[in-house]
Amino acid sequence: MSDTSYLQWPFFEPPHAELAKQLDAWATANISQAHGSDVDAECIALVKSLGKAGWLRHAVAGIDAGGAADVIDTRAICLIRETLARHSGLADFAFAMQGLGSGAISLHGTPEQRAKYLTRVASGEAISAFALSEPDAGSDVAAMACSATVDGDGYVLNGEKTWISNGGIADFYVVFARTGEAPGSRGISAFIVDADTPGFSIAERINVIAPHPLARLRFENCRVSTAQRVGAAGEGFKVAMRTLDVFRTSVAAASLGFARRAMDEALQRATTRKMFNGVLADFQLTQAKLAQMATAIDSAALLTYRAAWLRDQGKNVTREAAMAKMTATENAQQVIDAAVQIWGGMGVVSEVPVERLYREIRALRIYEGATEVQQLIIGRDLLKNPLA
Repeated sequence: MSDTSYLQWPFFEPPHAELAKQLDAWATANISQAHGSDVDAECIALVKSLGKAGWLRHAVAGIDAGGAADVIDTRAICLIRETLARHSGLADFAFAMQGLGSGAISLHGTPEQRAKYLTRVASGEAISAFALSEPDAGSDVAAMACSATVDGDGYVLNGEKTWISNGGIADFYVVFARTGEAPGSRGISAFIVDADTPGFSIAERINVIAPHPLARLRFENCRVSTAQRVGAAGEGFKVAMRTLDVFRTSVAAASLGFARRAMDEALQRATTRKMFNGVLADFQLTQAKLAQMATAIDSAALLTYRAAWLRDQGKNVTREAAMAKMTATENAQQVIDAAVQIWGGMGVVSEVPVERLYREIRALRIYEGATEVQQLIIGRDLLKNPLA
């Protein structure tokens, strides 16, 4: 592992440091740095491997459902994502989506839903997905158009979802659709849609700069039973936001993993690259850049693990999670860019670690709420609770 002194911070308990140590050893032995051409197959294999090794147990809540504890340990989730991201962006993605995709069931699922889905998520036998965004409703969830109309003892879904991670390989999707109990965000409900449900299809696969399974989904008279609804009717927005509050902090942690790997690569390059009868690290400009990188990492880590610790104390962390996500992703972008600069021409060669990190970090500044959305969340919360 790279610098682990932060594990001694008061945010953590002894089991957290041991978890990070064990996962790092496992990842070193079991995760390849290079990615093959079949991203779907690789992601499926990673889910199975993470499940078999027991790491996915931390992504779901409930010992009865195969989870590591009855309540999700946010700090554990963050440490796992940080560690996996330092080894492989796709491994981090595979773990994160098992948690995000099933998070609504962990938080609001019925005993029957938990038994049917969470146990398979925890073991890596089923792949989950979180379907919230639409072509015209990304950050503005209230603009959602996908509908779920009551029909007898069930609902009929019509519409589309897009930018859905694990789209095309997931065994089930937690889908948010407008049910109309009230206007805006108050008239949305959440449903579990199995991948083989009639009327559900993959409309398009989407390719991005850091490849991972991604798709646009289509629902055409797709019928689901009332038993597949997660939480109460009309409370889907609350279900989605509670789920995102858990995993938004973990996005910050994944950014930390990318940044720490970039720092390791930059230090290695700076101390070995011969230049003008010395090495690159001898120059004050290089030392200043390394200092800025280290400071950016530590400041992001403090905000990230403050948010994780507060949530584990039962606090509302909407503001703190937004601060962590915004700062960690933006800082990681700067750290990785600096690492590429230190690597020089080699830094833009395809599949060199810093080049791969440069592609992997970019999406994190957008998904689960772009940086600008995090600023709005923080500002509105400050105005609503100025003394909080």
